[in-house]
Amino acid sequence: MNQLKTMMLLAALTALFMALGYTLGGSGGAVIALIVAAGMNLITFWNADRIVLAMHNAREVDMASAPEFVGIVRQLAARAGLPNPKVYIIDSPHPNAFATGRDPDHAAVAATTGLLGILSRDEIAGVMAHELGHVRNRDTLIMTMVATIAGAISMLANFGLFFRSGDGRSAGIAGLLAVFVAPFAAMIVQMAISRTREYGADRAGAEISGNPRALASALAKLARGAAVVPSDVATRIPAAAQLYIVPGLAGGDNMFSTHPDTGNRIAALEEIAIEMGAPAAMPAVARRTGSASVPSTRSGSRASSRASSQGRVSALSPLAPPSDRR
Repeated sequence: MNQLKTMMLLAALTALFMALGYTLGGSGGAVIALIVAAGMNLITFWNADRIVLAMHNAREVDMASAPEFVGIVRQLAARAGLPNPKVYIIDSPHPNAFATGRDPDHAAVAATTGLLGILSRDEIAGVMAHELGHVRNRDTLIMTMVATIAGAISMLANFGLFFRSGDGRSAGIAGLLAVFVAPFAAMIVQMAISRTREYGADRAGAEISGNPRALASALAKLARGAAVVPSDVATRIPAAAQLYIVPGLAGGDNMFSTHPDTGNRIAALEEIAIEMGAPAAMPAVARRTGSASVPSTRSGSRASSRASSQGRVSALSPLAPPSDRR
């Protein structure tokens, strides 16, 4: 269902672009705008991982520097049938994580020290499984396609201020409306696709980790923690909020949000847990989003520093295989 919804939204975005070009009557300008936008997004696509990781000052870790964290990621990658991604840690008290890379062979996952400091081992595994779900679902590719079309719409709309129709007259009221309405509509569709992909990654993460309730618990803690300790990067670059597992921004499940409401995601994960054979008992964390205890900024920083310096995460019990949780 999520795949179908994504394709329908992509089709709507493409139709919006074509309608804008038709309304403005500048077919030549439409082609130029599309080529330029596609070129810009192609460069971003091939270098997205380096750009994003540098933006967060992420440092790569391995089995020598962060054996437990890297071990979790590798174990989950094997379950998902994926190549081992590069693993990064971001020294920040803001609790969050993301995946990047153009395809599974060039993927990277990253988590902040804030996240490693407040989650249990099973919760960390749930979060990393979610990120690997994005990799397996090729969400980076899909969102790049979306960005290409949305970027073309925005550029064409800007050019539209100077376009004239084929008979030499200005585009008129219809053209002006298209110039201002089209980018706004493209933004709404882009955010809708982003929200759809999050639900898909949640389901994939539950299947990979075999523990949807651990992911649900992690989402509640992260949503609470991200609201208390905002991301410096997202504050400077709001578009970065779409990268994370939780946005850390106010707002519910509406057309202007980059992520579904955390409570709705937890409820969906509870349904998945029941599908997988878990008892139909809603955990307290799922009933009351964000109720989990989250350290203050200062204590979160201390926990983050410990996680950073030791390169380890809490809880030492090995991950149970998915079959043990069904």
